[in-house]
Amino acid sequence: MPRALITGVTGQDGAYLSQLLLEKGYEVFGLLRRSASADVVGERLRWLGIADQVRMVDGNLTDLSVLIRALQDIQPDEVYNLAAQSFVKTSWNQPLLTGQVTAMGAHNLLEAIRIASPKARFYQASSSEMYGLIQEPVQSERTPFYPRSPYGVAKLYAHWMTVNYRESFGLHASSGILFNHESPLRGIEFVTRKVTDGVARIKLGLAQDLPMGNLEATRDWGHARDYVRAMWLMLQQETPDDYVVATGRTVSVREFCRIAFDCVGLDYNEFVTVDERFMRPAEVDVLLGDSTKARQKLGWAPATSLETMIAEMVEADLARHRRRMM
Repeated sequence: MPRALITGVTGQDGAYLSQLLLEKGYEVFGLLRRSASADVVGERLRWLGIADQVRMVDGNLTDLSVLIRALQDIQPDEVYNLAAQSFVKTSWNQPLLTGQVTAMGAHNLLEAIRIASPKARFYQASSSEMYGLIQEPVQSERTPFYPRSPYGVAKLYAHWMTVNYRESFGLHASSGILFNHESPLRGIEFVTRKVTDGVARIKLGLAQDLPMGNLEATRDWGHARDYVRAMWLMLQQETPDDYVVATGRTVSVREFCRIAFDCVGLDYNEFVTVDERFMRPAEVDVLLGDSTKARQKLGWAPATSLETMIAEMVEADLARHRRRMM
């Protein structure tokens, strides 16, 4: 039975990846950072009905010693680094923490693998935010990076360290440059969940409006369930490499709002307002990914349309609020 270690196991991607690996017969271990709210951190795993199937290991990406011990104890075949301070807005308020966790945390894990488990295959969660101020209309693996936030810069450091450990030490280390991917398990602080949660609250009479930031920013949005499949496929390849994972379709935040409100028969124009408090210091205006390489080499393609994903998210948020109202 193959073994996988997942950092960030309680996040959106970690939960869906755990589900996928369990379905494929893996023994799944999750690195869990100690928290005073330990009773709620497994909410996403419980949502998928797999919380009791993932074996948790105490640890933190900022502590090299615990990473080495975890790898020595587990001896995983595959390691997926999904842990990060992953919210762009927070990275402006906590830039040093973002660097320590998102950048140096990935470096710590690479070093721990090199020392304790060099045969393990490694996946690094890179991000389309590394493109930032886009240098090409459509972004591929060859597009120059120009990050526009502490989060993007930290992800770029982790990305290039993954390349360096692959080339310098022969690790089977791959990075997935994932464009925005969402689901009912997305954190409430992210714009897509903010929208679908807001739609649910307005439909149920719990709110009157939905204050938003930049409605004209456009993103290439896919479903996290599809994107974790690409992660797994990367580690099944004989040769490690880096891949863009994206749908190839970009829509604005405004259009996302329209589709979400349409799901409940409402006109978004009547409820969505623009609030300067939610604007970024430096905006990433457009992201649109070219996933040709992943489609050709991995045989990957997204299976869920944007409209289907948004409807799934709205229905999940409606269900959440209805339960609370009972």
